Amino acid sequence: MVRRLLVIDIVGLVPALIGPRVRALVERGGWQRALDPVLPAVTCSAQASMLTGRLPSDHGIVGNGWYFRDLAEVLFWRQSHALVQAETVWTTARRERPDLRVAQMFWWFNMYAPVDVAVTPRPEYPADGRKIPGVYTTPHALRAKLEAELGPFPLFRFWGPAADISSTRWIADACLAVLRDERPDLMLAYLPHLDYVLQQQGPRGKDVAAHAAQVDAEAGRLIDAAHSADMQVLVVSEYGIGETSRAVHPNRALREAGLLTALWQDSVGETLDAGASRAFCVCDHQLAHVHVADPADVPRVRTLLGDLPGVARVLEGPSRAAAGLDHPRAGDLVLEAEPDAWFAYPYWTDDARAPDFARTVDIHRKPGYDPCELFLDPGLAAPKLKIAGTLLRKKLGFRTLLSVVPLDASLVRGSHGHRPRDGALRPVLIGSAGIPAPDGDVLAQTAVRDVMLSGLLEGDALASARAASPATTEIVR
Repeated sequence: MVRRLLVIDIVGLVPALIGPRVRALVERGGWQRALDPVLPAVTCSAQASMLTGRLPSDHGIVGNGWYFRDLAEVLFWRQSHALVQAETVWTTARRERPDLRVAQMFWWFNMYAPVDVAVTPRPEYPADGRKIPGVYTTPHALRAKLEAELGPFPLFRFWGPAADISSTRWIADACLAVLRDERPDLMLAYLPHLDYVLQQQGPRGKDVAAHAAQVDAEAGRLIDAAHSADMQVLVVSEYGIGETSRAVHPNRALREAGLLTALWQDSVGETLDAGASRAFCVCDHQLAHVHVADPADVPRVRTLLGDLPGVARVLEGPSRAAAGLDHPRAGDLVLEAEPDAWFAYPYWTDDARAPDFARTVDIHRKPGYDPCELFLDPGLAAPKLKIAGTLLRKKLGFRTLLSVVPLDASLVRGSHGHRPRDGALRPVLIGSAGIPAPDGDVLAQTAVRDVMLSGLLEGDALASARAASPATTEIVR
């Protein structure tokens, strides 16, 4: 019998948030394990590690974004699969099963991946400044087919102040359509909604349980379809989200010390001039990559940033390598936050001089991750009226900004990225009865790749695949 596997990534899922549909996998003969996440415990790094069985030092995905040195630019949320510098699970499996059909549904580094079916967010940006929801698909004709059946992808419900379950439901519907029409042997499905609620409210937020139940219901629909199609099911989580009470601003500290350079432009405001800076940070949740132009400045920068309240440790040289971040894309120094802190990207010291994109949802222009994009500015008297008026002006052809995002980092109540020792915040791995249970109660996140292989291969074929491309099974703290 041909082995087929559905992998559902429920972002932010920890033991306390497992709902009845997912729990039923264990109750019906399956198993559950805790995962020890890689550093940084963020989406792109976690997914790349699970798919390759390697650490960021090998696959090169050192965060959700990084400093492209040859461009002198910080770029987040790139999508080309070519950025992943290690072999992925389907390539390994295809040595034993050359006809393996793969569908990658919203997992990152999706574009131009060697898969049979792929769907990923890809807005359109006309020259007049608009942002139009869209997806990129392989094959290209799949986009029109999905939109005819499901309507356009609800991009503005996927990320931003209006994020809700509808985008995750659209992804689940798209997965069901692909399962029905394309019959992949391996499907990777991404259900992100819980992640956003946890960042907004923290793990003890009043609405978290209700939203977790919504995501569990969507996962349940996929599980039912998988069972009907004789597929095994693996549920994974990338990280747990802990409660935060403070933001750390390392770029402002570097600016005040005369090490970071910002460029004033009358039409934009202050923008980070990374190539002209002696030091700056790429802030990504609870990790920050520090780039220092002159090695002679490293001791000063290390002391300056290491003394900031909220910084747990500074990784450099051997400690950076031991953490799995010895890669040219990583910072010369890497900051890890205390469990209740996270790193905010702002580099300006006067909000009146903030760049125009700071108050908008603009994940590609900001030189760091900005969870404030999940909130509406509480200082706006009538935010919904402002949004409606701005959208109307855009439809009439006027160039205007939807400036509704607050600059107050204290609004953020949850974050992730460091590697928690608290078992309650460890991500989970849950397998259905037909997938062999792995040894041990806590697995390295890189071991997920081998578990996926065991859902696709067996016997000599499985042993051969693992031997040809061994995973990194030990993570050093």
